[in-house]
Amino acid sequence: MRAQSLWSSLRPLASAPTTSTLNTQIRCLHKTRPPPTIPRPRPFVPDVETFLKLIGRGLSRHASKFPTWEALFAMTSPQLKELGVEPPRARRYLLQWMQRYRKGVVGPGGDFQFVRDGEAHLRVALPPAGAATDARWVVNVPHDGDGVVAAETYPRPKGYSVRGLTTIAGSHATELPGKGGAVVKVTEGMWEQKQGRKIDGGERRRAETRFKKRSAERRAEREAELMKHL
Repeated sequence: MRAQSLWSSLRPLASAPTTSTLNTQIRCLHKTRPPPTIPRPRPFVPDVETFLKLIGRGLSRHASKFPTWEALFAMTSPQLKELGVEPPRARRYLLQWMQRYRKGVVGPGGDFQFVRDGEAHLRVALPPAGAATDARWVVNVPHDGDGVVAAETYPRPKGYSVRGLTTIAGSHATELPGKGGAVVKVTEGMWEQKQGRKIDGGERRRAETRFKKRSAERRAEREAELMKHL
């Protein structure tokens, strides 16, 4: 009876997994994680150099470290560190933009369909025949297009609108001389998310910084009073 009760008390310990078993299970789970998806390039973002140029923060200087589009989007944070993408906030920013791009979240021009040599042409489109509205809107057209076009023929990019009769307004849209409409060119930092500006050292050091400022102001006031009495 004593042997049977002793075996019953030791059975949970015998069935508990060891540390090596847990480590093996964790490694197996890590190996089964699916690889990151590789999104397709877009007409406005055809290669790595253009993508890094658009998202800004000086990341375009690392373009030569990624031989292909697939090589960039297969990267992890440790791999980016090995390639010398520094500081850490630059790696985080790049990985965030890669994930945004996978989800289809892009900046101005990301939905252009007609692009040549990093330039997209925009035109003012008239409403379809018989439409109950006379509103005009902006469409992306091939480079050989000219003048006002039919609305149902070409895609309507987001973020661009018509002011007045023929003026096109939107991010980085400039007048296309001689032909009417506007042109949008790939520009450094066009999609860049600006970094916040720290005020008084940021949230962590704000109280300390403001205390030091008040102390310095009081010290200056006391010294000014002493100088008056001398």
